[in-house]
Amino acid sequence: MVDLEATYRVHRLWEAADRQELISKVGSNIRAIATRGELGASAELMKQLPKLEIVSCYGVGTDAIDLSYARANGIRVTNTPDVLTEDVADIAIGLLLSTARQIPQADVFVRTGQWGKIPMPLVRRVSGKKVGIVGMGRIGKAIAKRAAAFGCDISYFARNRDQDVAHGYEANLVALANWADFLIVIVPGGAATMKIINAEVLEALGPEGMLINVSRGTTVDEEALIAALQNRTIQAAGLDVFLNEPKIDERFLTLPNVVLQPHHGSGTIETRKAMGQLVRDNLAAHFAGQALPTPVV
Repeated sequence: MVDLEATYRVHRLWEAADRQELISKVGSNIRAIATRGELGASAELMKQLPKLEIVSCYGVGTDAIDLSYARANGIRVTNTPDVLTEDVADIAIGLLLSTARQIPQADVFVRTGQWGKIPMPLVRRVSGKKVGIVGMGRIGKAIAKRAAAFGCDISYFARNRDQDVAHGYEANLVALANWADFLIVIVPGGAATMKIINAEVLEALGPEGMLINVSRGTTVDEEALIAALQNRTIQAAGLDVFLNEPKIDERFLTLPNVVLQPHHGSGTIETRKAMGQLVRDNLAAHFAGQALPTPVV
């Protein structure tokens, strides 16, 4: 923010006591929006900014940005891909290990003095298991690389087969879930993937299966997931994303077979700095009339 304020006149919409009043005062002069993936930029907002030229998004996901409106009105949109790929892939595997090996539960087991009094329950191995990846973009490929290092058998679901990916391709998501021991979700948000992980997929994953979601909360039917965790339709889940985050469904807090993360997949110092720099680089390139480093629209 300091770097932005040194170069541009910045209006902090999120701090305004009356956001609509601020938009009414300065909206006619706004040429750029800097936003985060979960906040986005709605058509309603962009309509009130007649001089808007670019939306620079801090994050990969652009499902909260009305891309159709932006495209129709000549508004450029950028995001921050690549720089967060490795960290999100790391957290996917971290959640997988934490969920299968019950690392958070083991920590509580030790801290509460149970060690030596009762046996720690046996947990699940990760190495050599079958990993289904829902989505095979940049992050999906990075997850597959890490899972392969654990000797896992890997297959994936995507809209189309990627000819550059040697792993198995499954066009039927239910069939992939039925095959997999662990199902890792890393597809973009939006209407096309809304509740793609539904009750049928969870039932196919089965009572020994585990779900890991590092994509968007919208990609999973949360009612179906909570029911599956409560009824042990699946064994466990590791979640970095939720509907209505950070005000997540309180039922998750009572479930012993779920590991929860605060949408922190890209939350390392190194990656957040790189993301911020890329936001600034896109803005700078636009106003200098240069090619955008990471255009979406």
